[in-house]
Amino acid sequence: MIYVLNGPNLNRLGTREPDIYGTTTYQDLVDVCRNTADDLGVTVEVRQTNAEHEMIEWLHRAADEGADVVLNPAAWTHYNIAIRDACAMLRGKLVEVHISNVHQREEWRRRSVISDVATGVIAGLGIDGYRLALEHIAR
Repeated sequence: MIYVLNGPNLNRLGTREPDIYGTTTYQDLVDVCRNTADDLGVTVEVRQTNAEHEMIEWLHRAADEGADVVLNPAAWTHYNIAIRDACAMLRGKLVEVHISNVHQREEWRRRSVISDVATGVIAGLGIDGYRLALEHIAR
């Protein structure tokens, strides 16, 4: 099992700041993840939440299972130590994914509290970053 976990506002893809995130919808993201998983012969569970406690519970579950995680922490990337600490408990791979290139954006978006506990980071490749993360984990 690979968990694909998405943080706040990602449910608004397609309508949220299309000049930054494009017109790809959250359902498109889910479809890419499921289709990629099918092609790779792996199982994924794709989830999104705007609630910090829910994300932490999902990360705890993944840690308990020894599962791999593809995580787009969204705004939590830059400040959420509780989510970072839950990520540090993971025993499987953790790939941090960002749809936009956070390094081309506001200064405060360039800092991730998650990256230092991640196996790798993919940023700026749109939802294709999810496909690449799943391919990496499946290898």
